[in-house]
Amino acid sequence: MIEQCFSQAEAPCAPQPCLVGTALRCGPLLPLMQPNPKAAGTPSIEEVPTANGSSPRRWHVGRSVAGCSAGSGRISLLLTFSVARSGLPSERGLGSLIDMKWRRRHDSTSPGFRGFFLFGIFGTLVFVTAALGSTGAETKPFSLHPENPHYFLFEGEPTLLITSAEHYGAVLNRAFDYQEYLKTLEKHGFNNTRVFSGAYVEPQGAFDIAKNTLAPEPNQFLAPWARSETPGYPNGGNKFDLKQWDPDYFERLRDFVREASERGVVVEVCLFCPFYEQKQWRLSPLNAKNNVNGVGAVDRTDVYTLEKSGKLLAIQEAMTKKIVRELNGFDNLYYEVCNEPYFGGVTKEWQYHIAELIAKVEEDLAQAHLISRNVANDKKKVTTPHSAISIFNFHYATPPKTVAMNYALDKPIGDNETGFRGTGDTHYRREGWQFILAGGALYNNLDYSFTVGHEDGTFAYPDSQPGGGGATLRRQLEVLKEFIDSFDFVSMHPDTDFIRDGVPEKVHPYGLSEDGQQYAAYFFGGEKLELTLLLPNGKYQVEWVNPLTGEVAKEARVSSQGKPRTVHSPTYETEIALRILRQQ
Repeated sequence: MIEQCFSQAEAPCAPQPCLVGTALRCGPLLPLMQPNPKAAGTPSIEEVPTANGSSPRRWHVGRSVAGCSAGSGRISLLLTFSVARSGLPSERGLGSLIDMKWRRRHDSTSPGFRGFFLFGIFGTLVFVTAALGSTGAETKPFSLHPENPHYFLFEGEPTLLITSAEHYGAVLNRAFDYQEYLKTLEKHGFNNTRVFSGAYVEPQGAFDIAKNTLAPEPNQFLAPWARSETPGYPNGGNKFDLKQWDPDYFERLRDFVREASERGVVVEVCLFCPFYEQKQWRLSPLNAKNNVNGVGAVDRTDVYTLEKSGKLLAIQEAMTKKIVRELNGFDNLYYEVCNEPYFGGVTKEWQYHIAELIAKVEEDLAQAHLISRNVANDKKKVTTPHSAISIFNFHYATPPKTVAMNYALDKPIGDNETGFRGTGDTHYRREGWQFILAGGALYNNLDYSFTVGHEDGTFAYPDSQPGGGGATLRRQLEVLKEFIDSFDFVSMHPDTDFIRDGVPEKVHPYGLSEDGQQYAAYFFGGEKLELTLLLPNGKYQVEWVNPLTGEVAKEARVSSQGKPRTVHSPTYETEIALRILRQQ
């Protein structure tokens, strides 16, 4: 039957309107498809192991869907059939269970399209479209949530970004197996990663980081620009030609974002980074010593300025335009202008110029993506936000005072780099819980257990590392994500006023609430709590959650008459979380 479907797909057919919620069999379904000569591919088969040890066959074929465009032209798709071989009544049969999914192949002909999902049992397919075309409700790329712009909207769902991710070299380090890495993020339910473009790269041993993914081995560095015929790049290979793009780099960049999309991971594409010391500037393609164009004979602190960078500004603009155009068809990304621009002479005017350029380029493209500004280490109040900036990121934002300082911006506040607090798990677990429960929208722990050869996050890093990571911490942050996702957090706001008494000295609670409906809180320190809560009239489920394991350590149903009510936690070692949900 699979072969029959492919055969029917090859036949021309008249455009049909999109169908929503229509049940039909394989035969009637495929005539809705019309081959796109530029996108269609030959069906291929690969063996994909499953959790139970069976090896289903997966067929891949690219097709377009007639009459289902999202406002412009045809949509290039990848049709994936995953068919378990066990129990097949015949070689051509479908067996007892088929998992079929339309997955978009993002390109310039597929703006805003999120795809179709097909599920089949005994050959019957349910054809469910994302709302497009005649339905008039196109899915948007990763964006601010329209009801509460402190959070995000992704794939039609309210979203916070929580992850424990590698040190930004997944694309520029040719030796890094990003597929294995992204599988590991997906396994933990994480939905974010951060990558550097290649305008900046680090030498081995920088910042005492062992097996640093941002410091490729000799001849393993990929940048947006092609290599010239002139030898002499310090870390192996020829110098760069800043007038030529490297197709291998852009293929790897697109495939990385594509693989991330298929795993529900939003990519922060960080375009630039200051040169903290001469040893980083020594390796940059923007340095005149490393390119054949005679560009970049400036001090490292003048590289990211409007007036002092010489011809580098034009190179930076061209790179920005190229990356933005290459990635415009993807919905699972946002751009950060510059990592830690408060170092190395980066001017605010230059940052705003690049942000405006991103926005300007996307005016003529199918999709517009969010833009982030890395504001400060720890905390800083943003007093004059730029209209092109939608996300305000901080590093080492603990305690999370910067969330309250900037909450009135009505924009997501992120903590997208941790570190310099030792290699233990406790600090980074606490930092994540406190930041998210303070009203933050993004937490990215910098995880040094991801390295070349250990893309599954199993590298046993030395104590000299400037941060931590690893499987245990990832599981603890997975608990945080599961906890916050158990709420309708878009309806909540930072609040601990419902806790009227009982918080021990030196224990600072962080919490979110929707009055009379749901409450969340996190406490670090102490051993046991006797909290006096003030809740509106109603019945509530009260649960005390262990942040290390996710287990509900104690639960109770309580009634409130709008008067103070005492609740008792179980005994705990370091911290505990509180979940309160109104019962109907």
